[in-house]
Amino acid sequence: MERKPVSSSNIASIGYDSTTAVLEVEFLNGGVYQYYDVPEYVYHELMAAASHGSYLAANIKGRYQYTRL
Repeated sequence: MERKPVSSSNIASIGYDSTTAVLEVEFLNGGVYQYYDVPEYVYHELMAAASHGSYLAANIKGRYQYTRL
């Protein structure tokens, strides 16, 4: 999956596959996580958020199943 670099103190890049509704987040510490069944609008809101990390914590973590790659 292609990820786009973001300006964040915690996140390096973010990608999304609209076919499978998988959101992929690469953290600056090297961890890569895939979140499943994420609606496309959530991805767009994440990318537009003033703080990607805060949006991730408030709207994605704990709401969607995930795996660490």
